[in-house]
Amino acid sequence: MDFVGAVLQRAKTRKTKCYCCFDYRRRQHQCTQTETQGNFSTMASSFPKTSPIIPIFVFFLLVSSSICPVLSSESSKLHATNQAFRPKEELQKLKIIREHLKKINKPAAKTIQSPDGDIIDCVLSHQQPAFDHPKLKGQKPLDPPVRPRGHNLNNMVAVDFQLWSFSGESCPEGTIPIRRTTEKDMLRASSLTRFGRKPGRHVRKDSISSDHEHAVGYVNGQQYYGAKASMNVWSPTVANQYEFSLSQMWIISGTFGDDLNTIEAGWQVSPELYGDNYPRFFTYWTSDAYQATGCYNLLCSGFVQTNNGIAIGAAISPTSSYNGGQFDISLLVWKDPKHGNWWLEFGSGNLVGYWPSFLFTHLRDHASMVQFGGEIVNSREGGFHTSTQMGSGHFAEEGFGKASYFRNLQVVDWDNNLIPPSNLQVLADNPNCYDIQGGINRVWGNYFYYGGPGKNVKCP
Repeated sequence: MDFVGAVLQRAKTRKTKCYCCFDYRRRQHQCTQTETQGNFSTMASSFPKTSPIIPIFVFFLLVSSSICPVLSSESSKLHATNQAFRPKEELQKLKIIREHLKKINKPAAKTIQSPDGDIIDCVLSHQQPAFDHPKLKGQKPLDPPVRPRGHNLNNMVAVDFQLWSFSGESCPEGTIPIRRTTEKDMLRASSLTRFGRKPGRHVRKDSISSDHEHAVGYVNGQQYYGAKASMNVWSPTVANQYEFSLSQMWIISGTFGDDLNTIEAGWQVSPELYGDNYPRFFTYWTSDAYQATGCYNLLCSGFVQTNNGIAIGAAISPTSSYNGGQFDISLLVWKDPKHGNWWLEFGSGNLVGYWPSFLFTHLRDHASMVQFGGEIVNSREGGFHTSTQMGSGHFAEEGFGKASYFRNLQVVDWDNNLIPPSNLQVLADNPNCYDIQGGINRVWGNYFYYGGPGKNVKCP
């Protein structure tokens, strides 16, 4: 997920009026726009129906019986020999995989089987991967920090937006839920050495020639100490295993060379990383432009989780539906004024955990840019633009109930106040494939619609 910073096109501003109502019995937000007909009284509750993609490689050795008894005997010996033989490279690969799995899959106090096939391990908080880091060894998670002023903690609700929680099981106090990584997960990776990381390459402001395409809103030019937004969740189609589609927030600092620092959180569909097409809650961080540091979720030492009800990397349900119910999630990332760590909150009051400040260089102080929006990978398979969808798979002009959105965009200032962003800019790398339209109103504050289908008549 490389960063995009050059404005390619200012999207036309579209101001719309809407209102949101919250059905806490369903523990999810339902938003209704006055431009649509009728109100939504229920939320989308169907699970994504795409079957998990689990590539399995099987090798067959066919040995035919010969009319000659001697040849038949030799064939049997060859068959036995080849069955027992495994190339040195494959043995080494399996060894690397198993050693890595022992490192990141910690002993479980309890194990939960998710309806989507995931295995959730309840791991003692002080044994999570973060505490393998030399600077964290022997420590325990920190107490909650002071939240930004202007953050509403009213109507706190239980978290039940993930499929694994529908099992009726939960992780005990003192543990955190971690999605178990399997051999199949690692075998899908294009590179074992970079498993759980984004492609390691130079990050440029202008990504026109990149295989990553964006439709984003952003602010820069000031010092930022966090950001907050709500985004609706969809199940976009991803064309092949090595592409993804996501919607997220970026907290950014540094130049666009090797010292780029980012903190990221949102939802994504990534068949390579997870083996299916479910939208999943994720986090990411890097302090060197996605080269040697950082990872997704809890796949390396870094992010310290404190919540026992949210599994980072687990599938989200329900999702939004076209012309139907809209399900959105709210995320807040901010810098603790006392200790300097960057905390993540889901919804209203559900602290997920924090990124220790020592992980970063520039972000030890503040961010220089905040970005919200969507991103896809375009591998141009067959020489054509990908048909991987961004957001709902529909263009911004279709509006509420059809297009994806970010609403109530805010940033955290130097004095730990949540405030509206000043001079929010919007841009799209390739507006014929994915576009964006921003606006502002009394209820949604700063917002934008974004997304698109990818390959189409204007996007060959």
